[in-house]
Amino acid sequence: MSTRQYYVYILTNITNTVLYTGVTNNLVKRVWEHKNKFDNNSFTSKYNVSKLVYYEVMQTSYAAISREKQIKAGSRKKKLELIKKINLEFRDLYEEII
Repeated sequence: MSTRQYYVYILTNITNTVLYTGVTNNLVKRVWEHKNKFDNNSFTSKYNVSKLVYYEVMQTSYAAISREKQIKAGSRKKKLELIKKINLEFRDLYEEII
């Protein structure tokens, strides 16, 4: 049995106007890449999306990808409600995971 964990996460920009949902097996590394504009031509780089405001831990890649698709299919309102359940102030959770 693998002990690897997978993460579904939501990032936003400094003004909380743009939302990005992603999936990874290394949340610290992936958010660091977003913060440092690792991929200059990406959506997150273009819109300065690097503030981690929400994440969920999954035990399988299948579960994480399924959850990512579910979140992406939801409305902006649903995403904001999801974030506010655990992070009402939209603080950057990156410092809490490193």
